[in-house]
Amino acid sequence: MFKGWGRVSFFMGLKDDLARAVPGDKLRFLDYAIIGDIAVVSFPPELEAYKAGAADAILSRRKNIRAVLNKLSKAEGDERVPRYEILKGEDAIATYREFGFTYRFDVSKVFFNGHLSHERRRIADMAAPGEGVLVPFAGAGPFAIPLAAKGCRVIAVEKSAVACKWLASNARLNHVEAFVDILNADALTLPSLLDTKFDRAVVPTPYGMDDILITLLPLVKQGGMLHIYTFKKKHQIEGLVDQYESLGLAVERYRRCGNVAPGVSRWAFDLKK
Repeated sequence: MFKGWGRVSFFMGLKDDLARAVPGDKLRFLDYAIIGDIAVVSFPPELEAYKAGAADAILSRRKNIRAVLNKLSKAEGDERVPRYEILKGEDAIATYREFGFTYRFDVSKVFFNGHLSHERRRIADMAAPGEGVLVPFAGAGPFAIPLAAKGCRVIAVEKSAVACKWLASNARLNHVEAFVDILNADALTLPSLLDTKFDRAVVPTPYGMDDILITLLPLVKQGGMLHIYTFKKKHQIEGLVDQYESLGLAVERYRRCGNVAPGVSRWAFDLKK
């Protein structure tokens, strides 16, 4: 299951909605989230009988929700997207708003993490107009677009062609298309594709891909910043700091930004080359 997933915005209200259709002793087996105007619930097989009623209960009380999805699996495949079933609604296209920016994307085809909103704002606040910024694993653009709005020159790299189309659409929607270049490519191949050095790299690293730091390090200017996200247990952090310092990086800051499994958290590191 996906414990802790329900901590996305409005989760308490969504729990109340679900309680109208699902017996109280069974609610603890559900995980749920709201992504823009899409509600997502994960029904285990033994609770499938409650799916239709729960979807009706959500839509009857939330006029801002246009579709309800059942999450069938964890994220899978190169595109890191779960499988979904549409319970109510015409499609899985979400409209999501965050700190004045609007994003549209197909939840069933594009990876999106609503838990990093504070990080996206924090890093955009740190950046300066005119910086060259590299954003691999760019998805639908939630890191790239605020940086572009700040006046940075952003190269957003995304392996999924579908996500790249949504990213281009979102750049236009937020009027920053002149500041974002989109590269449909595997981040692991970037040293062979780019001959530019960047002032800053923002790397929302997928689980198990920590080695991407070594790949991207040559693309950052001396004195430049790397913002790296990694999944670790607390006792591993001291060793990770030592590892970064052994690469000649100064660890300016690190912080926990969400739990993803029992004992495992997502950590954000600000590293200066």
